[in-house]
Amino acid sequence: MMLQLRLWTLQCQRPPLSLAAISRARHLHTTGAAKAAPVAGSSKAAEPAEPAKWTPNSIRTGVIARKRGMGVLWNDQGVRVPVTVLQLENCQVTANVRSVRRDHSVYHAVQVAASDRPAKTATRQMLGHFRKAKVPPKRIVREFPVTPDALVPVGTTLSAIHFVPGQFVDVVSNSIGKGFQGGMKRWGFHGLAASHGVSVSHRSSGSAGNCQDPGRVWPGKKMAGHMGNKRVTVQNLAVVRVDSALDLVFVRGNIPGVDDAHVLIRDAKKKMNALSAHNQAKGLYEKVLPKGVDDLPFPAGTAELAKALPPVIEAPAYRRSPFTPLE
Repeated sequence: MMLQLRLWTLQCQRPPLSLAAISRARHLHTTGAAKAAPVAGSSKAAEPAEPAKWTPNSIRTGVIARKRGMGVLWNDQGVRVPVTVLQLENCQVTANVRSVRRDHSVYHAVQVAASDRPAKTATRQMLGHFRKAKVPPKRIVREFPVTPDALVPVGTTLSAIHFVPGQFVDVVSNSIGKGFQGGMKRWGFHGLAASHGVSVSHRSSGSAGNCQDPGRVWPGKKMAGHMGNKRVTVQNLAVVRVDSALDLVFVRGNIPGVDDAHVLIRDAKKKMNALSAHNQAKGLYEKVLPKGVDDLPFPAGTAELAKALPPVIEAPAYRRSPFTPLE
C-alpha cells in the first residue's frame, strides 16, 4: 500500500510539458509524416513535372560576360549594323538566394559566377562556397533578382542562347576612367574667352558660388574632379545575333568599359519586363514580346538547350529595305 501511494505521489509531482516541448513534438511528427514514403496505390504518385513556361510577370536571371570589342554586321537587307561582341566564360549558377525583408516580403535572387581562375588565387571561404556548388573557382560572382518561378538549379551552366535575337537587354559595366579632369571636359562647359581680357583662365570654370549669403557652394555643383570609372547601365540594346558554339552575344550599339572587362547582361527592364506586363494586362497579347520573338528560354538558357538548337541564330530585319526605291 505504501509503494502504490509513493508511485502516485511521484506521478503527481511530474512537471507539465512546456510549449516549446509540445511544438518540438509536433514538428517531429509533421517532419516524419512528410518524409514518409508514399503508398504505392495512392493517386498522388510521383509524376513528371511539366516544364516551366515564361509569363509576362516573370523576371529571369542575367548572365556575366566579357566585352570582346566592337564590330559590324550586315543584315539580310544589306544594312550595316554596329555591334558589340560579348562572350560568356563558363557562366554557372552558384546559389539561389532567399531572404525576408523588413516589410515581410520575400527577396529571391540567382547568384551567378563566371571566368574560371586557379584555386591557389582564391580565398578559402570562396573555395568552400564553390565546392558546395560543385563548380570550379570563379573570378567574379554577382546575383540577379528574380521572381520565385525563375530560380535556376545550382551548378547549371548558362549559355548565350539565354537571350533570343530580336529581344532587348540592359548591359551594366564600369566606364573607362579618365582621371582628374576640368569642367570643360567633364561637363562640357564653354570656358572663358580665348581673346583679350582673359589671363591664363581660358579653360577655367568661373565662379563656383554666391557671396556671403549663403556663403557656401551648393551640393552637386558641377566642378572639376574625377571623371569616369563609374557603374553605367545602357538600356534597351537589341540582340542581333547569338552564337552558342562560342557563347557570343552580339548587341547593337556600344557599351561602356574597356575590352575584356566583365559586364552584366539582363532582360531590359523597360522594353521587356515592364512592357510585357503592361501589354498583357491590357489584352495586347500580340505585343507581349518584341516582334519576331515567340518565347524566352525559361527559367534560363542552358548549355543542354544550346545543343538542340542551331549554333548561330540571327534576328531578321523587319523594316523596309532602305535600298528599295519608294514608289
